[in-house]
Amino acid sequence: MVDPKESIDIENVVASTGIGQELDLESVAMDLEGADYDPEQFPGLVYRTQDPKSAALIFRSGKIVCTGAKSTDDVHQSLRIVFDKLRELNIQVDDDPEIVVQNIVSSADLGSSLNLNAIAIGLGLENIEYEPEQFPGLVYRLDEPDVVALLFGSGKLVVTGGKRKEDAEEAVDTIVERLSDLGLLD
Repeated sequence: MVDPKESIDIENVVASTGIGQELDLESVAMDLEGADYDPEQFPGLVYRTQDPKSAALIFRSGKIVCTGAKSTDDVHQSLRIVFDKLRELNIQVDDDPEIVVQNIVSSADLGSSLNLNAIAIGLGLENIEYEPEQFPGLVYRLDEPDVVALLFGSGKLVVTGGKRKEDAEEAVDTIVERLSDLGLLD
């Protein structure tokens, strides 16, 4: 059996930062080429970077959320681009603002199909939500690492809530171990 950890892909990294001052988003939107700002639809200005691909959500408070990046390195690189663009507009930005990863969403494949009904019973209902009429996946809340895994009958899974790439690896290890112990993984 191939190690399911080898199949882990980071799908999205969400991080936050701030520049420590309020912004006039109307003015920034006019001066920042490619910015989208429609306060009727969303309170923040959206600025997309192409390389690496991500979106920065810039708020009036000066807080910035970066989403859509595929790695923590991409987050840092994208936000450096945003900081430089803001500096070009004569907006003061510290040399190295703190960037905090809020969430990493990863996918993986356990390599065999899963009987979600048996898993729901085997893992115990206190950490499980499974209502196939509502959602086809089983929601499994792990304590260590503190993440949520969505397991699907195909054997594919999504891990969300992690702050480090290693959280997904530890979650996959834990899931494989628990399902193997229960005889529910081929």
